[in-house]
Amino acid sequence: QVQLVESGGGLVQAGGSLRLSCAASGSIFSASVMGWYRQAPGKQRELVVTITGRGTTNYADSVKGRFTVSRDNAKNTVYLQMNSLKSEDTAVYYCNLRYGLMNYWGQGTQVTVSS
Repeated sequence: QVQLVESGGGLVQAGGSLRLSCAASGSIFSASVMGWYRQAPGKQRELVVTITGRGTTNYADSVKGRFTVSRDNAKNTVYLQMNSLKSEDTAVYYCNLRYGLMNYWGQGTQVTVSS
């Protein structure tokens, strides 16, 4: 069983920055595809970015150039640096781990951007 614990959310003004972290338990982290997803009120959960174990990334167009994902396999942690935040970035952000058929989600962390 894998547990994912997100941290770093909060309230920030438009144009500001936040850094999210997601710590994973277990031994499969380095071989897993890690992802950040978000869900705004009344909307479906959407992809923000994924990163493979080797560091290949895939960003949603809406965050390209503003958000940066990174991972530290020695610490079993993935990060999301969010810059130039906009009000439309307001959502609950979820960490995701995929390994083969296994798929795990964190509990989510709220990010609120005030305009």
